[in-house]
Amino acid sequence: MTISTNSQPKDIVLTGDRTTGKLHLGHYVGSLKNRVQLQQQYETYIMLADVQALTTHFHTPEMLAGSVRQVALDYLSVGIDPDQATLFVQSMIPEIAELTVFYSMFVSVSSLRHNPTIKSEAAERGYEDLYYGFLGYPVSQAADITFCKATLVPAGDDQIPHIEQARKIVRRFNELYAPVLVEPQIIVGERLDGLDGSSKMSKSLGNAISLDSTTDEVRSRIRKAPTDPARVHKTDPGHPEVCTIYGYHRIFRPEDSGNIHDMCTRGTLGCAACKAKITGAIEEVLEPIRERRARYEQRPGDIDDILMAGTTKAREAARQTMGEVREAMGINYFARR
Repeated sequence: MTISTNSQPKDIVLTGDRTTGKLHLGHYVGSLKNRVQLQQQYETYIMLADVQALTTHFHTPEMLAGSVRQVALDYLSVGIDPDQATLFVQSMIPEIAELTVFYSMFVSVSSLRHNPTIKSEAAERGYEDLYYGFLGYPVSQAADITFCKATLVPAGDDQIPHIEQARKIVRRFNELYAPVLVEPQIIVGERLDGLDGSSKMSKSLGNAISLDSTTDEVRSRIRKAPTDPARVHKTDPGHPEVCTIYGYHRIFRPEDSGNIHDMCTRGTLGCAACKAKITGAIEEVLEPIRERRARYEQRPGDIDDILMAGTTKAREAARQTMGEVREAMGINYFARR
C-alpha cells in the first residue's frame, strides 16, 4: 500500500511480532514491507514481543532465546535498518509491564472476551478456559503502543480490534487522569492467504512460506498448493476468485493479474504454468532478503549489539512516559523530595 507523507514529523511508529518462530510471507505482505517504508519517514520502534509469546508458549520459555534472534534476523533481512529503526526486546522494558497493570484496572473482562481476534484465536487453539495472560493480550499491546506514544501501528487486519481497544484505553486514561497519552492509528497491510486457501497464512497452521525458504522449498510448497477444484484439465474454464494462487498474483504481480484472470477464465493458462509464474515473482521478493540474511548470519554478534542498543533507547522513552503517567495518576509520591 502507499503510505501518506502528509503526517506530521512528530508521528511515531510502533510495531512488532511475537517471537514464536520464523516470520513468513504473510508477515511481509501484512506489515513488514510497510515498516521498511515507514522507517524512512518516522521515528520507528520495532518490538520483539517475547512476553506476549508466552501467552501461547508459556510451557516452553526455552524457545524464546532462539526465536528472539531469529525474528531479529528476519527484520534485518527484509530491510529494517538499525540506524533508522529501534529494535528492542519487550521483556527488557519493565515500564511496559507496569503500564499493563495500570491499564488492566479499568478494562472490563467482558470487553476482552468479546474481542473477535481473541475469540477466533482461542477457538483455533481449542482454548475453553482462557488464561489471564492470553485474555489480557490487548491490554498488554496497548502498553506496547503507548510506552513510546506511538501514533501509527502497521499491522494486519486481524489486529484492528486490538488497536481499537488501545484507543479506548488511551481515551479512558486521559479522561480519568490527564491527557498525556495519544491515540494510535492502524495502517492495515494486505492479507495473504495461506497455501491451503482456508485461512490467512500462519506458521501455527503450517500453511506458510517462511522468509528463509530456499528456492526449492518455495517451488515445492507452491506446487502442492490447491487451486480451482473445478479445473480437471488444463483447458477447462477456471474460476480464479476461488484460487489461492490467483490471490498471490494480485499481490505479487498486480500489473499482470488481470491477464492471468482472463487466461484462467478462458482455459488458456494451466495451473502448473500459473504456479511457475508466481514462484518466479516470490523468488524476486525473497532473493534480496536471502542476500541480507547471509551477511548478518556471518556476523551473529551484530544482532545482539543491535538489540541491546535499541532496547537501551526504548527504555529511555519508556521511563519518560512512565514519569508522565505517574504524575497524571498522582502516584509519583516522592518525586519532589
